[in-house]
Amino acid sequence: MAKYLPFLLLLGVSMPVFSQTASTTSGTYPPLVTFTAQQDHANMMKQLGIEALRPGPSGNESAPNHANYDETQADPCPQLPEVLTTKSGKKVTTPEQWWQQRRPEIQEDFEKEVYGRLPKNIPKVTWTVKITDREFVGFTPVIAKQVIGHVDNSTYPLINVDINMLVVVPANAKGPVPVLMMFGRPSFPAPAQPAPEQMEQINEALKALLIKENPELKAIFDQYPAYTPFTRTTPSFGPPPAGDPSPTQQLLAAGWGYATIEPASIQADNGAGLTRGIIGLVNKGQPRQPDDWGALRAWAWGAARGLDYLETDPMVDAKKVGIEGVSRYGKAALVTLAFEPRFATGLIGSSGKGGAALHRRTFGEAVESLTGSGEYHWMAGNYLKYGTEQGTLGRKTGCDLPVDSHELIAMAAPRPVFISYGIPEKGDARWLDQQGSYMATVAAGPVFKLLGAKDLGTSGNYQTEKMPPYNTDVLEGTLAWRQHDGGHTDAPNFKYFIPWANQELGYVVER
Repeated sequence: MAKYLPFLLLLGVSMPVFSQTASTTSGTYPPLVTFTAQQDHANMMKQLGIEALRPGPSGNESAPNHANYDETQADPCPQLPEVLTTKSGKKVTTPEQWWQQRRPEIQEDFEKEVYGRLPKNIPKVTWTVKITDREFVGFTPVIAKQVIGHVDNSTYPLINVDINMLVVVPANAKGPVPVLMMFGRPSFPAPAQPAPEQMEQINEALKALLIKENPELKAIFDQYPAYTPFTRTTPSFGPPPAGDPSPTQQLLAAGWGYATIEPASIQADNGAGLTRGIIGLVNKGQPRQPDDWGALRAWAWGAARGLDYLETDPMVDAKKVGIEGVSRYGKAALVTLAFEPRFATGLIGSSGKGGAALHRRTFGEAVESLTGSGEYHWMAGNYLKYGTEQGTLGRKTGCDLPVDSHELIAMAAPRPVFISYGIPEKGDARWLDQQGSYMATVAAGPVFKLLGAKDLGTSGNYQTEKMPPYNTDVLEGTLAWRQHDGGHTDAPNFKYFIPWANQELGYVVER
């Protein structure tokens, strides 16, 4: 393998890097605990005294244990926690009471029981620019930068965490631009290529290297003298594809930039990874305690560190940075917006339970879906209690939660929040409980109004308000809702989100 290493590196094949420091000094640190997700889940159940959890419902509607889709059975405890009443029973009537009394109570309950707490000893993140490239996205010139946030692991070098983020801004902007940070896999949109004469040099050098490693290849190259291992991609300027431009193209055309941050580079999306990633690094490779943070909170922390970097970039208007995500990353985007006040707005796509959908509702995805061993890692360990059938704390359900998702949305007030869904017919499954998410958005409205922002403009009665038909714009307020006619994506709503966000943030593109 060693003799092919230069060739593999030239092709961009990544090789595992082993830390000499970690291997030679591991004896001075607690050994890494390696659990399967099932073992880690069982360990948390033992810590909580849980003897049996209720199984989650099946997403297969023909299965005997299929999820409930009967609205008459969806609200076993229809009364939500009062968002503007303190735990002592006092009504919240002023913004000061909200900020000083009620919001801290809500945050404490979310941290303890749902998403977990940020540790006090999270190491510092140092950002470096790895690659800067000038590219074109469509006909828009852009500057694309891959940036890496290295988390100081000097206290536990057995775990390495490097946050991977790509930042793309229009090159011809006349001033700092708003940026939408998106959870996803970063990739350069249109990497610049070497000139033809440079490509020829690369190919000649590569051929020479290959022949040196394997002289038999010379006969092949002599037989096909025009062949080149690497060819330069020819850009295509054919007719534009049908439908809307991509979300990133729409952002750039509107004078925005975007950043893509990779959740897996922060924390793995599985229970087996809880002793690795940023959670494992802080815990020195040991299993979590019940109120330790889960993956959603870890991803949100990573996004906040990405915002730290954006605040240093002169091409970015750091006061106008939004957060976006779909599905599990929609959950993470809402958690980010709720807990990190520096984010200016959010586009929350198809987030379901753990995001905008009410925990108390038993429609589609249930609390038990998130307490089983498949998805529990998103949440704090304490969340498992609410799927308990038998244990030292007794039987508990989502009705026993002290908070619900309307209060998570309210924590983002008075900043602009856009809740987005698609339709089941196109793949945004009923499992996500669009109606329950709409109810939560309605129920969050009083906090927005208290803080001087406009809510959805409904009656405010979440028990009687029905979700509007799809493709109905509910975009007149700081709290916005739109269900598009597409599937499990928020892409069809970008052409509505961007002008709405421009208005809410007071952004006018300088041409």
